[in-house]
Amino acid sequence: MKVGGKVFVVTGGGGGIGGELVLELLRRGAKVAAVDLREEGLQEIVKRAGDKAGSLSTHALNITDREGLVSLPDKVIEAHDSVDGLINCAGIIQPFVRVNDLDYDAIERVMNVNFYGTLYMTKTFLPFLLNRPEAHIVNVSSMGGFLPVPGQGVYGASKAAVKLLTEALYAELLDTRVHVSVVFPGATATDIAKNSNVKTPGVNKADTAKMQARTLPADKAAKIIVRGIERNKPQIFTGSDSKLMNRFYRLNPVFATKFIAKQMKSLLYAGEKQV
Repeated sequence: MKVGGKVFVVTGGGGGIGGELVLELLRRGAKVAAVDLREEGLQEIVKRAGDKAGSLSTHALNITDREGLVSLPDKVIEAHDSVDGLINCAGIIQPFVRVNDLDYDAIERVMNVNFYGTLYMTKTFLPFLLNRPEAHIVNVSSMGGFLPVPGQGVYGASKAAVKLLTEALYAELLDTRVHVSVVFPGATATDIAKNSNVKTPGVNKADTAKMQARTLPADKAAKIIVRGIERNKPQIFTGSDSKLMNRFYRLNPVFATKFIAKQMKSLLYAGEKQV
């Protein structure tokens, strides 16, 4: 589906990959309704949109508030006359600890934002998308949605749920005009830890600089996702690490799991010391 002239709703639109998706869609001639919990993030995106801001509306709300979402489609249609696409990009991570040490509040928060927020937004907008000549739903999962990552077990479970939900939607909507894509981002330079109120344990400035050098810039991830939308790709991988680990895990899941566990060992240990 070509995005030019279409109307997209983007959650997590106040920054990170979501914010860059808003800007990339605007550059390609789309109209965008940016949704985010943080008003300040949305206003920053408005500033960055520059002369494209006239095609942008902002909606500060909590996507886990099912009742609060009921009026959102009408607000989007009032601002843009229609709605053709939904990109569920909002997401948070958990503290870097084992499931045994993760409190229930953190568990519920991660599941509510990552899975239920995605489900609620999809249920809210799908009836409207089914009435369009062509439409698209895009749900952002994670490498952690197909590969177990120690210290992010519940986050991974939430993203695996997003993966399976999206794949089921794809199958259910094959005979409709609604395309469906699931996105598996690799390591991306965003503020997800900060926005999740999670400290990255045992990482000094030098280590942080090294990690950032190996991550994909968020704007490049957004470009890959939008290209995938325009090609109606059911699966979209951003970053060579995501593609590589997907193949690695399919080839030998036990070895891949042990490999990731080894890589995460020091980070997980440092996180548990902070608890």
